[in-house]
Amino acid sequence: MPLSLLDQGVPNDLRYFFYFLTFCSPLNTAPVPKWALIAVAVAVAVLLLLFLVCVVKCCCSKKKPKKKEKVNLLSVSSSTTAGLVQPEMEDLEPSPEDKKRGKLQYSLEYSLRAQEMKVGVKQAADLKAMDSGGTSDPYVIVYLTSDMKKKYETKVYRKTLNPIFNESFTFQVPQAEVPESTLVMQVYDFNRFAKHDIIGEVRLPLASVNLQRAIEQWSDLAAASKVEQEQLGEVCFSLRYVPSTGKLTVVVVEAKKLKRMDSHGLSDPFVKVHLILNRKKWKKRKTSVKKNTLSPYFNEVFVFEVPFNQIQNVDLVISVWDHDKMTKNEQIGKLFLGCRATGNQLRHWSDMLSNPRRPIAQWHSLQAVDVVDKALGLKTHLRLPLHTR
Repeated sequence: MPLSLLDQGVPNDLRYFFYFLTFCSPLNTAPVPKWALIAVAVAVAVLLLLFLVCVVKCCCSKKKPKKKEKVNLLSVSSSTTAGLVQPEMEDLEPSPEDKKRGKLQYSLEYSLRAQEMKVGVKQAADLKAMDSGGTSDPYVIVYLTSDMKKKYETKVYRKTLNPIFNESFTFQVPQAEVPESTLVMQVYDFNRFAKHDIIGEVRLPLASVNLQRAIEQWSDLAAASKVEQEQLGEVCFSLRYVPSTGKLTVVVVEAKKLKRMDSHGLSDPFVKVHLILNRKKWKKRKTSVKKNTLSPYFNEVFVFEVPFNQIQNVDLVISVWDHDKMTKNEQIGKLFLGCRATGNQLRHWSDMLSNPRRPIAQWHSLQAVDVVDKALGLKTHLRLPLHTR
């Protein structure tokens, strides 16, 4: 290649490179055609040029700064934004439907001499429409939480949102139990062929009411509460176990606030004490019957022989019953203690085992019979003779 061509518009580095290939390289003395050398030189020059272009572009070009990213909440849909930055509105305040359940007028009067409470259901207004035609068929259920077995109902009024009931109901309530009870008035919509729907309810804790005079007032209906657990009462007893002799002593002391089982508002309670071994009924004893009381005092002692190697497999069942002469005795409630128990029952049993020869007394709340029976899982199809002392 003529030198004049190499000198035209070629950088010095490339010019020196071509000079080297042409005059100084050992390849120039090899028996290689000149056109081959020229082709190789051109290819190398192209590669070197591309390399230089890349270096210049990377090093000399200035990097443009990125604009600070901004978030414009207005550009996001309002529903999405609300869901991201705040809870649902129904979690913060009641829905409009909850505000439109209506209201109930009622009266309340307590007679200290007769130990009874008279509840008057007067009328309701602006009730929520539950039927497709825009009306309801309302009626009211009235009860006290201290005696949920006794409930009263008003008549059903058809196709109205403003029924006038004017009905009254009487509850026998000892004065001592009044502060612990709540008056519940639930308004329902009657359905002939389906479950009745509850419109709303009024709950009035009697401890917050001045019962020295009769009252009459309106109250807004609120959403119905969950089904409340019925208060069955409490029982107090002590436990004592002596490992060396294998004697388990149970002292049934007293009970209080028992559920009323008789029509006159009282009960005739007695207590049964069962021992269950390996989920089979083993031994049982029972107290005497206390007439016409919800707070019986027993103080009766029962002693069972339970060898130390069996104490871990024993369940102690305490049940409170209502005695009836003419009909079958009814269970008020029960509970069980042992290594399979939980909560206060397990704690009481553990305290007994960790304090041998020492009586440990404690109060326990009675539980529903079916709940305790399910937890015990008795093998009722296998029966063992019952031993009593």
